[in-house]
Amino acid sequence: MRFRMLFLALTAIAAVGLGATGSIASGKQAGVAYIFRGELAATPPPNSASLLVDVAGGNQRALRLMVGQPSGQAFTVGGNTEYLRWVHGVPTVVDQSNLAEGDQLVVRIRAPRGSSLAQVEAASAAVVADHGPNPGRAAKPLWLFQGTLNAPAANSHLSVHVVDGNHRALKAMLGQAQDQSFAFGRRTVFIRWQGRVPTLISPSQLTVGDRIRVRIRARGNSSLGQVEATPANHVGEHEPAASS
Repeated sequence: MRFRMLFLALTAIAAVGLGATGSIASGKQAGVAYIFRGELAATPPPNSASLLVDVAGGNQRALRLMVGQPSGQAFTVGGNTEYLRWVHGVPTVVDQSNLAEGDQLVVRIRAPRGSSLAQVEAASAAVVADHGPNPGRAAKPLWLFQGTLNAPAANSHLSVHVVDGNHRALKAMLGQAQDQSFAFGRRTVFIRWQGRVPTLISPSQLTVGDRIRVRIRARGNSSLGQVEATPANHVGEHEPAASS
C-alpha cells in the first residue's frame, strides 16, 4: 500500500514537471517580433480595433509574410497597444485618436514563430510608433552602439562598455577595446524607458551600470574615432528592443 502511494505521488510530480516544461516551451515560441512599416491608409474611428496600413517595409520576418500579398493590410490593436508619437527623435505616449491618415507608422507585433500573416495580424499590436506624415530621411547612416555606462556623464562625453550594436558599429569595433567614449551635445536627446514608457532626462540622470544605446549619425566611411567625436543624436537608457 505504501509503495502504491509513493508510485502515485511520483507520477503526479512527473506530470506537473512535464506540464511546466510544455508551458516554458510554448512561451518561448510566442516571443518573436514582426515589424511592419507603412502609411496609415485611413484615420481610424474612435476606439477602433484595427488599423489599415499600406505596408512598404519591415523586418525580414514580416516581409517574408508579405510575399504575394497586397500592400494594404489590417492590423489588430487593443487595450494593451501602446501608441508612441516621435517628433525630432523624442517619443511621447499618445492615444489612438492622435493617428491621422497619411502618418508613417511602425507596427510591432509579437506572435509565435512560423505564424501566418493572418495569425500575426490577428494578434494585438504591442507598439504602434507614429512618425507623422513627413518624417523625412536621415542624411547620414546610423551607427548604433549598445552597452553599459562606465561612469557618470562628464565633459560632454559618455564612457560605455560596448557589447553590441548594428553591423556598421560592430565592424568599426573590430580590434578595439570594449570601453569607448562617445561625445554628446546640446541637441542630443536622452530618454529613460520604464517598460514601454519613455521619459526625457538629462545626461546627469543616467545611472552608472545601466544598459544604454547610443545612436550617432555619421558618414559611412568614418573611422571609429570620427564617429565617437560626432555628438550622439540619441541616448536611450533601458530601451526596450521593440522601440528600436
